[in-house]
Amino acid sequence: MLFYNLLGFYPDDIRYYQLALHHKSVPIHTQDGRNLCNERLEFLGDAILNSVITDILYKRFQNEREGFLTNLRSKIVSRESLNHIAKEIGLDKAIIASRYVNLHANSNIYGNALEALFGAIYLDQGYRKCKTFVEERLFSHILDWNDILQKEINYKSRVLEWCHKRHIEPEFDLLNETVQRNKHTFHTCLKIQGHIISQATGGSKKESQQKAAEIAYKKMCADPHFLEKIIEQPQPTEE
Repeated sequence: MLFYNLLGFYPDDIRYYQLALHHKSVPIHTQDGRNLCNERLEFLGDAILNSVITDILYKRFQNEREGFLTNLRSKIVSRESLNHIAKEIGLDKAIIASRYVNLHANSNIYGNALEALFGAIYLDQGYRKCKTFVEERLFSHILDWNDILQKEINYKSRVLEWCHKRHIEPEFDLLNETVQRNKHTFHTCLKIQGHIISQATGGSKKESQQKAAEIAYKKMCADPHFLEKIIEQPQPTEE
């Protein structure tokens, strides 16, 4: 029942998962005199997790460059992220370690055990199950794509990059600024070739520009030919 709660499925060979939970401070003693812990599974799981995340990102963000994908993967598989995921699925409460090991001071033990768990899943169920676990268990319940992307993407920079490749200069125009109870609100529009592409409000000029750029960026991602279509349109005449 423990492993079903952690994984969402029943293992075929529970020994892999038992080993994944054993910190080196409490190794498993085998009949042939060996002392086994989760370090080898951690080594394997690290490679498997990187492969799975790479696979998912490559297919999900088909218009993004290698640098973007690399940075995003690094954030997802960082020690901080893995430690957080391990705690969220309850792995921190299942780890078997010596009482002399301060788990709170050595929080990377959680992330290491999570990698070992991936190694166990791979040996027991194969690569496809590892990918399903990430997609259905982690990204559906623990990791938030919007939150990850919000931290990763500078939308204004992305829009500028896309436009400059096509020798276009986008314009961020402040439409108005309002003040209510000492709270400023800025309303900005993004223009390309004189066409208003998006509008947004924010508590600062920078925030309103970022939000307008985010809307435009998502339009560009949804339609790879979005900018070309804008370029082909005649520029609107000023009244």
